[in-house]
Amino acid sequence: MKYWLFKSEPDSWSWQQQKAKGSAGQQWDGVRNYQARNNMRAMEVGDLGFFYHSNQGLDVVGIVEVSALVHHDTTTDDPRWECVDIRAVKDVPNPVTLNDVKANPKLADMVLVNNSRLSVQPVSAAEWKEVCRMGGVEPAP
Repeated sequence: MKYWLFKSEPDSWSWQQQKAKGSAGQQWDGVRNYQARNNMRAMEVGDLGFFYHSNQGLDVVGIVEVSALVHHDTTTDDPRWECVDIRAVKDVPNPVTLNDVKANPKLADMVLVNNSRLSVQPVSAAEWKEVCRMGGVEPAP
């Protein structure tokens, strides 16, 4: 299993909206960055990810699961753009802020710290466990 982080501006697509989609989930559309798209191409059904509110909040607020493999992004006719579907799994009881992540030496190499503009990014297993611990998600899924 691999781990990821999905960034969304809460005024465009919030954690509450993601949860409201239930087990059907939602395509993670609108990504127009090749590196983020390539990250989605590397995903497998069952991979887990953090749902991160960007711009407002700047915090990890939930955990999602990849529920469908990469496919054409239906919000564009351009065949270069693809996306996966994700579904909400659980809330992070104590949202983990970007400042919390930056202050933790165990997370110094996390992509969120070093390439914060990337909207879909990998998370190492050690980073996953640490952010889950910080957020009160124990044991880490």
